[in-house]
Amino acid sequence: MTESSVPPIPPIPSMPPNNPPPSVRKPRTNLVVIGSAVAVIAAIVVTGTVVVQSRTDDGKPAATAEPTAHDDNVPADQPDPEPTYSDVDADSFTIGLKTTAKHCFGSAGCNVTVEPDLTFLGDTAEVDPDAVYEITYEIHGDESGPVIETAELSDRTSLNYRSSMISTASSGTEVSAEITDVSVQAE
Repeated sequence: MTESSVPPIPPIPSMPPNNPPPSVRKPRTNLVVIGSAVAVIAAIVVTGTVVVQSRTDDGKPAATAEPTAHDDNVPADQPDPEPTYSDVDADSFTIGLKTTAKHCFGSAGCNVTVEPDLTFLGDTAEVDPDAVYEITYEIHGDESGPVIETAELSDRTSLNYRSSMISTASSGTEVSAEITDVSVQAE
């Protein structure tokens, strides 16, 4: 092949410029609808009030009850009587001991750390929430004799106490407790 036998290369057609068509703005109706719905829901939540007027079967508004006095002999401006609470004594509780640590030394016995596990046997609503009760109890099983401890009950359910460390004669010694006194402390 010679140079003269090569056909000439046709000219490359010109390409249109690479300009994308102008974007068409889509209406934002979805955002407007969603925004409106959110605003309505927020307004309902913020006000938090739905007013419903009850009606009887015949379409008339229902009657409202008028407040009545409990006793016609008691003036309405007198405060309610002071609440009364049950007496709390040693028989109002059961006690057990929870062992939190135990270190034994063969035939020399064990050092045992215990905490009181108190259960109130009545309804706690009958306990004066403003009173502080001192609950005295004896721990049995220490090789030198009973150990006397005190726990404080306040706010009907808050029990404050110290853990007790006792020494037992052997690892098989049973450790127990009994409540000996409950007293109310002055407020």
